[in-house]
Amino acid sequence: MNVALWITAGLLAAVCLAGSAKLFVPQEKMAAMGGASAQWVHDFSPAALKAIGAVEVLAAAGLILPAVLDIAPVLVPLAATGLVLLFIGAITMRLRRGERTTTTVDLVYLVLAGFLAWGRFGPESFIG
Repeated sequence: MNVALWITAGLLAAVCLAGSAKLFVPQEKMAAMGGASAQWVHDFSPAALKAIGAVEVLAAAGLILPAVLDIAPVLVPLAATGLVLLFIGAITMRLRRGERTTTTVDLVYLVLAGFLAWGRFGPESFIG
């Protein structure tokens, strides 16, 4: 179980780091690179996209570093819970835009983040 949680944390951290490109890539270029599934970026201001990217960088760090460094490891399940909220927002936004087919990946990430939060708060907690 612990190995599965570490793999999940690593996968979600990689996804968040890849998604954090919003911090550096201009809005128009991001929309062009991602095709039809990236047109959502036009619904947000550049500042909002940078904020989302910053949250993703912090989530990636929060999923891995506290446990590896053994400094406040309770931050791992809290970061996973934050990702659950982020992916709920992403799914909601995609459904409002009518992008039902692109919600599948977000749903998978949502389930993975929920699994990580459950596992690190519960049976494989770093505390105790």
